[in-house]
Amino acid sequence: MQIDLHRIPVREVVAGYLNTEEDGVSGMNGRLDIRPKYQRLFRYNVEQQQAVLRTVLKGFPLNVFYWSVSGESGGEPTYEMLDGQQRTLSICEFVEGNFSITDPAWPFPKNFDSLSADDRNKVLAYQLMVYKCRGTEDEKLEWFQVINIAGLKLEAQELRNAVYTGPWLTDAKRYFSRENQAAHKYGKDYVKPGDVKAQALLEKALVWIAGRGDDAICRYMNDHRNDQNALELWKRFRDVVDWAKATFPKVRPQLSQVNWPDLYDRFGSRTWNAGELEQRVRELLADVDVTKKAGIYEYVLSGDERVLNIRAFDDSMRTEAYERQNGICVKCQEHFEIGEMHADHITPWSLGGKTEGANCQMLCADCNRRKSNI
Repeated sequence: MQIDLHRIPVREVVAGYLNTEEDGVSGMNGRLDIRPKYQRLFRYNVEQQQAVLRTVLKGFPLNVFYWSVSGESGGEPTYEMLDGQQRTLSICEFVEGNFSITDPAWPFPKNFDSLSADDRNKVLAYQLMVYKCRGTEDEKLEWFQVINIAGLKLEAQELRNAVYTGPWLTDAKRYFSRENQAAHKYGKDYVKPGDVKAQALLEKALVWIAGRGDDAICRYMNDHRNDQNALELWKRFRDVVDWAKATFPKVRPQLSQVNWPDLYDRFGSRTWNAGELEQRVRELLADVDVTKKAGIYEYVLSGDERVLNIRAFDDSMRTEAYERQNGICVKCQEHFEIGEMHADHITPWSLGGKTEGANCQMLCADCNRRKSNI
């Protein structure tokens, strides 16, 4: 890859600045693609944006920027931003008047138009250190994956987006990469979205349709990268969420911790009485022996107690039961040391037995195993 260092004033970069969100961001009168398809969405918070502008106003150096030569327009070269999007957008958005910055010497926050003429000129005249690069597409993508962008680690799905660009990804991001819209808004009570801008919700949707693991997700994205839309992915997401909403309509915090696609695939074809399920859920939420409340939703469908993490007998209950039995296993009537025995419910939890001393019995390991297998 050929790399040349240039100094470029901010005024050249912000000329003709255009931000159309996910559809594209450009500067230099259309010659600089600030957000190529493989780039992340804007993730800087207000404090980080302000830090960039304070650096510029004080004349301190920013980290270098990397641009890739992408072609030519009107006899002039065009560029894609390989690294530096977050800092560039911070500068451009400030010059556009979209946020303010503070300074101990100022009585109030100032946006770009509120700055003195000298300070406005400082911003526009500030020179960015830019490496202009020429290379193959593979070289650019490889470099993009290893460059540390202002200390923000690229997440796995952001890296996948860098590789599997195309019309499918553009449409998928329309559904899954915007806060308070589409998938985020539709499934907010049933799906923990993570950082939407870091593509966490898109990654979750892909797991729902492709399966877990990087290989499964990459295979699906590669197979569909040239599809004209992501309706299959959106339909799968909605089918699962619609079923969850119909089966468990009462909104509670635990809903977002449930593995809904697994339950949908296992139990979605059966008919359920939502009212009866809700009554059972309420009873289990009030049961102090159930320590994993999110597991209740799977339990009322499957009957598998293991997903509830039923509260175990504590040491004092175990010791009390051991002494009461004189160390004798109630099943085989053999004597064992306490460390060789397991605490067990006399009346099973499923039949109303509580995890309390009076309902505790001690079994040897072999008898406990046999009982568990019945």
